[in-house]
Amino acid sequence: MTHAPIGARRRRFVLETPLDQPDGFGGSLRRYVAGAVLWGSLERAEADARRSNGREDSVIVYRVGLRWRPGISSEMRLAAGPRRFAIRSAADPDGCRRDLVCEVEELSGETA
Repeated sequence: MTHAPIGARRRRFVLETPLDQPDGFGGSLRRYVAGAVLWGSLERAEADARRSNGREDSVIVYRVGLRWRPGISSEMRLAAGPRRFAIRSAADPDGCRRDLVCEVEELSGETA
């Protein structure tokens, strides 16, 4: 993904940060809190095959192009309407702090 013009970033994302709270049984519950609104582009990157419980699942990986911002990590996720995307990685492709490219995986059955 190369430097995209600002008009290419038409999709509205909400950056969600994790918030862990005690569950009363010695563990914790994780919920996500809506944060900054970001505008970006979304393109399909690849499909991964993942094997779990003797079953092979196909996972679609997307690339999200955003304007550069510090502090985005793989613990966060992006929301676009009802869709949720887990951030796998976030990188500055050319090191100039103009763009941020995130590899994300769409979460199925996740709600806010």
